[in-house]
Amino acid sequence: MRLSFLVARRIAFNRSSSFSRFIINIAVLATAISVAVMIMAIALVNGFQQTIQQKIFSFWGHIHITQYQPNAGPLTEQIPFQGDPAMVARLKNIEGINTVNAYASKSAIIKAEKDIEGVIFKGVDRQYNWQHLQQFFVEGGPIRYKDSSYSPEIVISVSLAKELQVKLHDPLIVYFIQGNGQAPRARKLTISGIYKTSIEEYDKTYIIGDLELVRKLNNWQPGDVGGYEMFVDDYKKMNAISIKADAVMPDKLFIRTIKEIYPNVFDWLQLQNQNEIIILIIMTIVAIINMITAILILILERTNMIGIIKALGMRNWNIQKIFIYQAGYIVLAGLILGDILGIGIVALQQKTGFFKLSEESYYMSVAAVSLHWWEVLLINAGTFIICLLVLIIPSMVIRRITPMKAIQFK
Repeated sequence: MRLSFLVARRIAFNRSSSFSRFIINIAVLATAISVAVMIMAIALVNGFQQTIQQKIFSFWGHIHITQYQPNAGPLTEQIPFQGDPAMVARLKNIEGINTVNAYASKSAIIKAEKDIEGVIFKGVDRQYNWQHLQQFFVEGGPIRYKDSSYSPEIVISVSLAKELQVKLHDPLIVYFIQGNGQAPRARKLTISGIYKTSIEEYDKTYIIGDLELVRKLNNWQPGDVGGYEMFVDDYKKMNAISIKADAVMPDKLFIRTIKEIYPNVFDWLQLQNQNEIIILIIMTIVAIINMITAILILILERTNMIGIIKALGMRNWNIQKIFIYQAGYIVLAGLILGDILGIGIVALQQKTGFFKLSEESYYMSVAAVSLHWWEVLLINAGTFIICLLVLIIPSMVIRRITPMKAIQFK
């Protein structure tokens, strides 16, 4: 075993000009590119999923509590119920829940001087935690509440502002749909802030205003709410936390995670994992084919040497190990170079954002990347182990080489 290792190292670090040296350099470069592509693919998929999920969670929270409504969708107006501060306090005492906000929504039509748009008015109260939405404001800020009546201010999106040709502090006439054959009720509201999430389903649909206005328009009782939205510390624990929250709620209330409310969006995000797996498999296959080709060429070039050491009594498996060790050097060099290249590009993207995306298609203007050290470790370990195991097969060609013919080989 020691002799095989020493011979492999001598061959691998042989600086003499030869065709095998060129093949080794190509193999190292191809392995490095495969590893770098795998690292970048994982970083891009992670960043994309985290960014989209964070935008969805920031706008609507992680868990919703409402009255039960059969076949209720994301745009369905809620059935009111009396707000329960004691229940809110119990929910906040559950480990993992950091915010509980009251809200209610109502269908409306916005009228500006040159256009009209159908929207959903999301009403929030003065205890609403705007911190989650603060990152999306491009102009202005949250609405300002009044002590005696509802706030006459609203927050709209950049896309709505462009379509309606309005700007910050401009007035808008909002017509609220009453239902039951009643005529819409108009209110003049002023734009206090403009936000942008780049998610079309939100930006073209939702405006944010005072919950008290929804109460007055719907003739609700003081303190009535449409529902509660909850924010949790770790979105991966949403399901477990929702079970705990359900235990401290009245039976009349219904709890759903945001994944249950928007299943299509999260199914679409889950598909990105399949794309990631496909890229990893393709790049691994490329690395394997590249290494098989390289080791076969190395064996062919060293046929004469193989015949001599066979004649001297070295066993087939020990000779095979010479080339497997040599392939190990190549893979290891490719991994190091690939790590430097892949991690370097990911770090550069995080710092500069040089790789741009179409917001209309990807919901973000800059490609988001996120990489964990254990993912890089798995890529390296997996590539190294798989390549070496697969290379045992082509190395078996050595068993078919006879010393007499090999020594004559030129």
